[in-house]
Amino acid sequence: MSQTLRCSLILPASSVRQFSTWFYQLKCNMLAWEIGQSGQHPATWEKKGSALFTTMNVEKYRQVRTAANRILNKIRACGGHVFYVGLEKNRPVAEFKAQALYLTVLGEAMKRLNQYADQNNADMVIVMDEHQDREAILTRASQAMYGGPSPRRRIIEPPFQVESERYQTCQCADWLCGLVGRVGAYQARPDEWADMAWSQTYFQDRLDAASVRSSIRLQTAAAEVETVEALPAVVDTGLAQPVSDNDDTTA
Repeated sequence: MSQTLRCSLILPASSVRQFSTWFYQLKCNMLAWEIGQSGQHPATWEKKGSALFTTMNVEKYRQVRTAANRILNKIRACGGHVFYVGLEKNRPVAEFKAQALYLTVLGEAMKRLNQYADQNNADMVIVMDEHQDREAILTRASQAMYGGPSPRRRIIEPPFQVESERYQTCQCADWLCGLVGRVGAYQARPDEWADMAWSQTYFQDRLDAASVRSSIRLQTAAAEVETVEALPAVVDTGLAQPVSDNDDTTA
């Protein structure tokens, strides 16, 4: 499935260091051979979730299935949650502006995170993997925090962007994104992604139990977005203006 997805975990500040250490140890134990072959220190070695949660790995290696479920259980034990927001692209990829879709999902994620924090009378810091569109992300995040009829007052600073290979919690979030992407693909098009039925068998129940304010919005609407500024109001569609052959502008 072609989709735009933001996936992460919500942790109380008091649990971040504990969870980071726990994940680091799990990664080192499960992937010791790969880390050894890399010649890198395990603290700066990263395995991408898209490479870990393949059909072959999940079906062949029990430890991959066990590790995923241990992570979901540990997040809950720490008082945290899995959090994800996604949009299925319901038109050919060439008709989308990738940056506009990314910023749409980011805006929706910030809205939901702010609602979650407000309900729990808490403030929140967002840490995310570094992205090539850093300036656009910070601009959109600042607009969401300080502008409009519903400022995101519970988010105390625009998102911090970090090198994921040096942050264990960001690596864990990437693993979760790899897993959620497979779950979403099978849910949306089980005929096309039949080989990913394992995502339901092994992980769906625990993922649902660990998640909060999360969803992948499937093909539910067809209205076009006339301007980039209108994207947050029509997040269900996930549509950006088609890109013409001579259009070299960014959203």
